[in-house]
Amino acid sequence: MSLRQMEYFVTVAEESSFTRAAERLHVTQPALSHQIKALERAVGGPLLERLPRGVRLTAMGRAFLPHAERSVRSAAQACRAARAAAGAQGGELHIATVHAIAVGVLPDVFARWRAAHPGVGLVLHEYATTEALEDRIERGTADLAVGPPPVGWSGPVVPVGTEDVVIVVPFDDPLAGRASVRLQELADRFWVRCAMEPLVDGVPFLDRACARAGFSPRTAVRTEHTSTAVRMAAAGVGIATAPAHVARGAVGEDCALLAVDPPWRRELAVFSRVALTGAAAAFTDLLADVRRGAEAPPVSPGRPRADCDESVQVMP
Repeated sequence: MSLRQMEYFVTVAEESSFTRAAERLHVTQPALSHQIKALERAVGGPLLERLPRGVRLTAMGRAFLPHAERSVRSAAQACRAARAAAGAQGGELHIATVHAIAVGVLPDVFARWRAAHPGVGLVLHEYATTEALEDRIERGTADLAVGPPPVGWSGPVVPVGTEDVVIVVPFDDPLAGRASVRLQELADRFWVRCAMEPLVDGVPFLDRACARAGFSPRTAVRTEHTSTAVRMAAAGVGIATAPAHVARGAVGEDCALLAVDPPWRRELAVFSRVALTGAAAAFTDLLADVRRGAEAPPVSPGRPRADCDESVQVMP
């Protein structure tokens, strides 16, 4: 059994076709078929069911696939890490995250990285949920992930700061001129809810927080993405919660942001399957430096910044 055979198998599984897989791999279809048959002999049974139009995985194939994917991607990751550590031209660092962090946190970090490390390219993988993010980083899709700290993670987890979670209201809302609001004041409001809302002990964060404040949030609409929820709130569909770095771009246009009193914050971390070295370590340090700068805004006169132990920690 060879790494090349596993790469061929993964490609056939992804394409569901020997023909398309051969084209993608730049090999002849007979050569591809020969390698797959050799792999099946080594494994001890059929991995693919040949159909009149395409192929599909057998039970053995479904069991074998995630391990083959991990092996192939780990080999690619090892090559990328070696090239990136050496600063080689063409070296790449693959970074995985969820959409809200990709939109709000990473652009500035990526720009600074490109200026400091022009020889090491960045490849971004975006996912809708933290569950999908953790699954794909476990499978070796990327060199590191940026997101809420995973629970029970066996690899390195490096804290890189926090993100503030705010309330988004239309610019003409009665609350728009205020700096903060207590959650109890929002008991009669309708909310725009997002599928990417974090869970705490299996319960959506907003449901848990509102229950502690003595009410149940009323939902106007549910969206898939945080950025959509912000736009819906700006249009007056309902109020929404969002990381400040996602919502801040709309301030001054047609919505306003209010801090929650006491503040809502969520931890951010870099995590990986293997030790963070070379370019991965350098990127982690850069991200932590940028986040430290972002977390120290000027203090408004007459309103001291709340201490961290007074804040509500929003956990994934």
